[in-house]
Amino acid sequence: MKYHDITHADMLNGTGLRVCLWCSGCNHHCKNCQNPITWDPNDGAKFDTKAKNEIFDELSKDYISGITLTGGDPLNENNLESVLNLVNEIRLSYPEKTIWLYTGYTWEHIMYPVVTDDFNPERDKLVKMRQDIVRQCDVLVDGRYEEDKRDVTYHWAGSTNQRIINVKKTLEQGSVVLWENQ
Repeated sequence: MKYHDITHADMLNGTGLRVCLWCSGCNHHCKNCQNPITWDPNDGAKFDTKAKNEIFDELSKDYISGITLTGGDPLNENNLESVLNLVNEIRLSYPEKTIWLYTGYTWEHIMYPVVTDDFNPERDKLVKMRQDIVRQCDVLVDGRYEEDKRDVTYHWAGSTNQRIINVKKTLEQGSVVLWENQ
């Protein structure tokens, strides 16, 4: 996986002060995206032990609420293995920290993909990894940015078609439950 930046004490991409990982790679190519530089999965720095340690050093601070995975798209196929390993390790090391994830995919596309009858182990592996990542998250901001639905007052998302989903409650109830700032 490649990434563009790791920001510290971020207040714009989730509640509290957060560390943010800006992943490379996005196939959505939303019109007037705020980060088109992150679209190319081969651009940026390699996500290595040094980058992971930087994230964990930030998460060890009491005043850091958690991590936000954004980009690009953390659920881009080039990112899945590294992101899954990262969220699993964060859950083990810092279970009290929250994980937010921004993606252009919708909840329905991730959790209930339309699959043809043909056997495709590689596709099935990608589907499962996306689902496993999302299950580790507290909040999922889903959906592509749509310029005609842009709303600067819509908190935590760029356009009103995007949803800020409470992952745990959604999984418990079996239908999308929106997250509310508490």
